Amino acid sequence: MLSRTQPGPGQESVWDYPRPPVIEATTREIRVACGAVEIALSVRALRVLETYGAPVYYLPPADVGTAALRPSWQTSACEWKGKAVYFDLACEGAIVSKAAWSYPEPAAEYREIAGYYSFFPGLVDCYVDGERTSAQPGGYYGGWVTGETVGPMKGEPGTEYW
Repeated sequence: MLSRTQPGPGQESVWDYPRPPVIEATTREIRVACGAVEIALSVRALRVLETYGAPVYYLPPADVGTAALRPSWQTSACEWKGKAVYFDLACEGAIVSKAAWSYPEPAAEYREIAGYYSFFPGLVDCYVDGERTSAQPGGYYGGWVTGETVGPMKGEPGTEYW
């Protein structure tokens, strides 16, 4: 069994995040880019925190270059937030499949994120206050891992049943 990493100064443990997830407003600078193309920039993002997962940042539509997004046929369901829809991203002459997602009609408890967009750090460049994030392990989760986030977290080996 994996054990909790003790957070250091300025860090937070994903083991301390709640279940069900909570939404927090943040004024941190959240930026998304695809190569040299800036896709989104916001200081009005919402951060979703869920036990064992890295924070997920959702950006208001007004702060996202939605002209580069193309609706995908793919969807998924979250037990808490509801049905997510995905978007492919047209960037620098290529298409990045399922680069972003949104909850157009989330469950009532999560209506704050309705229509907001999030992006997969493993597919595009995502930044929190200038720090480039890495993708939450496992390829499924959309968490944004920074130096201030410690785990272990869902998606790492040994977490298949979390």
